Amino acid sequence: MGWIITILVGALCGWLASMIMKTNAQQGAIANILIGIVGAILAQALFANLLNIGGANAAGGGFNFWSIVWGVIGSVVLIAILKAVKVLR
Repeated sequence: MGWIITILVGALCGWLASMIMKTNAQQGAIANILIGIVGAILAQALFANLLNIGGANAAGGGFNFWSIVWGVIGSVVLIAILKAVKVLR
């Protein structure tokens, strides 16, 4: 059951991040899910482990408000990195 919640939260975070970064028309549902999941992992690693910001431990903690917030922030950072790499090519 945990992986279903991970996919759903990842899809929501990826979709919200793609709307914020205006890349929604370029991505499909699978890309949104992957970006959301990787973005949540990125947020947890960056904010919780490196910067020790409180509340960031919820980045991988299932379906709650903070997991969505940190997942969206991490997904926005991931999309920005992917856009920068694409421009450099």
